[in-house]
Amino acid sequence: MIRIGHGYDVHRFSEDRKLILGGVEIPYEYGLLGHSDADVLAHAVMDALLGAAALGDIGQHFPDTDERYRGADSMLLLREVCRIIGEQGYAVGNIDATVIAQKPKLKDFILPMRKTIAENCGADVSQVSVKATTEERLGFTGRLEGISAHAVALLVKE
Repeated sequence: MIRIGHGYDVHRFSEDRKLILGGVEIPYEYGLLGHSDADVLAHAVMDALLGAAALGDIGQHFPDTDERYRGADSMLLLREVCRIIGEQGYAVGNIDATVIAQKPKLKDFILPMRKTIAENCGADVSQVSVKATTEERLGFTGRLEGISAHAVALLVKE
């Protein structure tokens, strides 16, 4: 049995925050605003994994009203999501994700993001694709207001 899920997340830029994408710190003048570390890529991936298993979303599992998750490392949350889906008998088949950001340029960080996501999902890097694109200066990402990410996950029953 296979299951497919989609995830989407968005966070606005904020001063005095680190920019973390896919568990990798990206040098940039702004970070992303959020209750946790605001790793928009990891959040989209987690929602895709949970969606594929029909287990809700990250807001249900890690609500922003819970102080335990303030400033949380999204890679720890991703590992917990993978543990939860594993308890249901699923394993990651593959993950395909896209980060939408006018700036910063992300090409040099794609492989480290893939490796970090794969490691935290108990998967091989060959099972994780991360791409980056701009919106040609259109929309909120094009106006440099924030970053968004989409992810699709395929789960296989073990």
